[in-house]
Amino acid sequence: MKQINIGIIGFGTVGAGTFEVLTENRKLISDRVGMDIIVKKIADLDIESDRGIPVSRDLLTVDAMEVINDPEVDVVVELIGGLEKAREYILAAMEKGKHVVTANKALIAEYGHDIYRAAEKHGVNLGFEASVAGGIPIIGALRGGLAANRIQTIMGILNGTSNYILTKMTRDGLPYNAVVQEAVNMGFAEDPPTLDVDGTDAAHKLAILISIAFGSPVSFKDIYKEGIDALTPDDIRIAGDFGYSIKLLAIARNSGDRVEARVHPTMIPKDHILANVNEVYNAIYIEGNFVGPNLYYGLGAGRRPTGSAVVSDIMDLARQIRLGLKGPVPPLGHFHPPQKQISIEPIHELTCAYYFRFSALDRPGVLSKIAGILGEHNISISSVIQEGREVKGSVPIVMLTHEAREENVRKAISLIDNLDVLTDKTMIIRVEAR
Repeated sequence: MKQINIGIIGFGTVGAGTFEVLTENRKLISDRVGMDIIVKKIADLDIESDRGIPVSRDLLTVDAMEVINDPEVDVVVELIGGLEKAREYILAAMEKGKHVVTANKALIAEYGHDIYRAAEKHGVNLGFEASVAGGIPIIGALRGGLAANRIQTIMGILNGTSNYILTKMTRDGLPYNAVVQEAVNMGFAEDPPTLDVDGTDAAHKLAILISIAFGSPVSFKDIYKEGIDALTPDDIRIAGDFGYSIKLLAIARNSGDRVEARVHPTMIPKDHILANVNEVYNAIYIEGNFVGPNLYYGLGAGRRPTGSAVVSDIMDLARQIRLGLKGPVPPLGHFHPPQKQISIEPIHELTCAYYFRFSALDRPGVLSKIAGILGEHNISISSVIQEGREVKGSVPIVMLTHEAREENVRKAISLIDNLDVLTDKTMIIRVEAR
């Protein structure tokens, strides 16, 4: 049986998971691709720590270029994370004519355009299934199973850490900081989990999904993002009273000439399928113009699920090499990509419903002042709750609005927050009823 040689750069959690999958399922994998997949070399700065799996010392090196320069290595697998070094190694591997597989979401989201061009220039393939949602085969679905469709909506829970935090806050009524500390202690979150909870991680992944769905790279910097750190158990409880759950959602909608793209805490109806995705799980809801709604659910991170996704790309490349296919598959799956760069709709043009929580002094006329400013900015109120209990000397006033324009909401809230009867900044949460 023929064989394909791979070199792995980065032997941390995902690197070890990749090696484990290739080792444990070796016969199954070789039977399915018709080739034996051999790990020729593994590079990591730390080659002494025990990864919990047997690895021959002969495979290990601290020099990544030893992997890239090895003439027998067919595929380089980049798993070190980060930006500059990872980019340098990937471009060097492509220049050597080697196919590349990566799990590096930040790199693909921020430098994807350069990497895609390099792959096409050097006639090599790029696999990055593991960069979005761990073990969920969402990139394969967009490039393959859904390729005949015009994608209309992408809406997903793309960060397991944030989803775990929100699940615990919802179920146990615990404050944000207490749940974060628990997540860190249990190994579900970095310390501190900044990129997870501020929306950056989910925005990286959304940028990749939009690029594939619409055929050209989007700028990660154009995607609006907000985190979950300002949410309180009261917000979650009150949202529940209104019939909603709060999730950190990544949302993209095709409006024809532009794409709506945003990541932020979102209230969704409790009967929405994404409202019931809990703990560290991810889920992506996609609508295509012919296929209709699709849902993809599973573990979005972790050694084994992400390792599985990396190996799926390696197997795909092995099949192409075995068949002697000439010419690379375009990384985004479009042989004739759109001539025009995708335009992201500015957040201030968004129209949706809103949740407001005001912290106000318990005085007559406060509600009428707030409602008057909202009315002057064409913001119509659908529901109001004024709780009797005081929180730090103020009374919470909660409102749900009908659909309003973001630009008007920001102007109105800026004026309201300057009222002398308010004791804190207004909490704003966008509401998705679709």
